[in-house]
Amino acid sequence: MELGELVGRRPFPAAGLLLGLTRRCPLSCAHCSTGSTLGTREEPDAGQLVRFVGSFTRADRPDVVMLTGGEPLLLPALVEKLSARARAAGSRTALLSGMFFARSREIPPPVLRAIRGVDHFSASLDAHHEREIPRADVFRAVHRVREAGVAVSFHLTGTGADDPYLADITRAVDEEFGGRVPSLVNEVRPFGRAASWAAPARTGPEAGAVSPCAMAAWPVVAFDGTVLACCNQDTVDRRPAPAHLRLGHVATDDWAAVRRRALESPVLRMIRTVGPAHLAARSGVPSRGASYCEGCRALGSDPGVTAEANAVAAGAAGALLDLTAAHRGAAEGPVGVVRHHGCAAYAPLVTARATAAGGSR
Repeated sequence: MELGELVGRRPFPAAGLLLGLTRRCPLSCAHCSTGSTLGTREEPDAGQLVRFVGSFTRADRPDVVMLTGGEPLLLPALVEKLSARARAAGSRTALLSGMFFARSREIPPPVLRAIRGVDHFSASLDAHHEREIPRADVFRAVHRVREAGVAVSFHLTGTGADDPYLADITRAVDEEFGGRVPSLVNEVRPFGRAASWAAPARTGPEAGAVSPCAMAAWPVVAFDGTVLACCNQDTVDRRPAPAHLRLGHVATDDWAAVRRRALESPVLRMIRTVGPAHLAARSGVPSRGASYCEGCRALGSDPGVTAEANAVAAGAAGALLDLTAAHRGAAEGPVGVVRHHGCAAYAPLVTARATAAGGSR
């Protein structure tokens, strides 16, 4: 599974599942959105995760399961088990790693077995990671993963289109891999350790403006096992979770229940179709919060929002609106998705410049 295919599914509701295996990480990057450390033991119960992924069926499953952290490869046996369960139902798995293991000349066997079991492997690389894991070591490890027949990509992060680091690292990746390895380029956001220094997100829409949120499309399993409809880190970590964004818990719910709630909620349909600001305005709800995401989190506390969403987006008509919005979000392909949600200047890198050789899955 290539990066462009994965990103191209992002606007479609319940087409993917983001699964945080652990908040632990042996690195201490200054921009870490989850504030992960090696001493942090916050992680879902492994048995509950296996049961939840085991509830996928051929007829009812996400297309993609994205394994994240913290550092998911601190739990290589769990990665193997989850990817095998997902594949048995027809889902494919992708994994994002901070590359802590690249310090070794050879990839540790348990880690390599786990990587071989996934359908896509993405290496996280940026100025903060490079202070702990040298670029040359990361490149060497990624070459090894490619030799194992796994499709690979880089997840690169910088401060924006004019960041000289991004110009340097994208050129280096292109030269090292001959244009055969794609990159997803994002901008550092003020979450986790970066909350006090990163630039705020792009200016949100004017009050009442239509601005759909594709980030409410894929369910997210948080580090305590709660399943949410939003991947914003402040929302993922907030407890109690906003009621309209909570989809369940891996201890008590299966994929079918989570998917049904994600797809059938009129409020979530409206958030994905017109955005929270427009939903609030048409519901007569005063604007709350200083940001787009804060305004969304506040929606669940007003019964007028629920009533308006039910009136517009319930039933088959609402499902059609939701699907139409997803197709509109995907109309420009994976490059268009990144232009809207990543670093637009580098969006074309989401697809490889050259055709990869060998047997990547």
